[in-house]
Amino acid sequence: MTNRMADDTTALGLLRAMLEIPSPSYHEAELAGHLAGALETLGFATRIDVVGNLIAEIDRGPGPTVMLIGHLDTVPGDVPVRSEQGRLFGRGAVDAKGPLAAMICAARNAERFAGRIVVVGAVEEETPCSRGAMEIRARHTRPDLVIVGEPSGWTSIVLGYRGKLDLRYRVSCPPTHPSSPVDKAAEAAAAAWSALLAELGPETGHTAFAKAGATLCSINGDPATAEAEFSIRTPVGFDTDRLLARLRTHLPLGELSVVNNVTACLADRSNPVVRSLTAGIRAEHGIPSLQVRLATSDMNTLAEVWDVPMATYGPGDNHLDHADDEHIVIAEYFRGISVLTFALEELSSAARDDGAARVHRLGGGRTRLPSSAY
Repeated sequence: MTNRMADDTTALGLLRAMLEIPSPSYHEAELAGHLAGALETLGFATRIDVVGNLIAEIDRGPGPTVMLIGHLDTVPGDVPVRSEQGRLFGRGAVDAKGPLAAMICAARNAERFAGRIVVVGAVEEETPCSRGAMEIRARHTRPDLVIVGEPSGWTSIVLGYRGKLDLRYRVSCPPTHPSSPVDKAAEAAAAAWSALLAELGPETGHTAFAKAGATLCSINGDPATAEAEFSIRTPVGFDTDRLLARLRTHLPLGELSVVNNVTACLADRSNPVVRSLTAGIRAEHGIPSLQVRLATSDMNTLAEVWDVPMATYGPGDNHLDHADDEHIVIAEYFRGISVLTFALEELSSAARDDGAARVHRLGGGRTRLPSSAY
């Protein structure tokens, strides 16, 4: 391994180069290839897996395996890359090249970390199926701890996300005159949306983590054929099977199919990942806050299978996700790197203490660190 650290100049250059390579979903290969080369110069062992995920590792001997996973892809749209009044503009500056670049720099700078750090740049997070994260959870050895890179703001940690249920309703009817009293496909599609809202109840909406919220994504058709797509954000413990069964009783015509389904997730606020990030924020003289989000991220996908301590963190204002003026405050980007660096070294230290506790358990030593709960 080289002795080159990711100092401020290197960190800013890394992020700017990432922003200058467009990487909308399904077109991440150029960025993955660039990062594979850039990270090798920083001392990482890198590879690109079968679906296009970038995987970069630093092995610093015995200790825990921590996975830092962000995503390479962005939504479409051009935001000219430029620095202006302490801000760096570009598509993906906050969602989520900024958090991923911060993770890369922190992994390189955490010299006191003992163990293995795996940095993943996942593909297709901005698509319905999150193919990159699905591949990681299916093929990669489960790590001991996970930090997901999304913009939380440098002083905030995200504990959980609502889930997402994507539905498609297709219906066809015999062609008929518009004035005929028989069933018509377009009317059935419109009625399906009304039935969905009725089943979810009057409190449905996109204002509360504990409530479901539905969106009519598209509807089109005519009296003979029609199709509608619905997306439901679901809270922790939501009974998807019950909703589908009840909804189908209102839809005697056509076919209702599930396009994608990922459950909500919520981490224990006392888990070691949350504690280490909290300590890192305080070390940078910030006041930590814990949040939940109404949308969905790769944390949902991983938490469905991996029952390990987990949380989401990254510099950047999430209100600028997908915005025409998407940008990151450069000073906050640097602070995010410092927080992550501190957190990694803290996690390594806690793991060593935990190992000692298990050796001395019969003598009344410290108990094992708690895991996150989903």
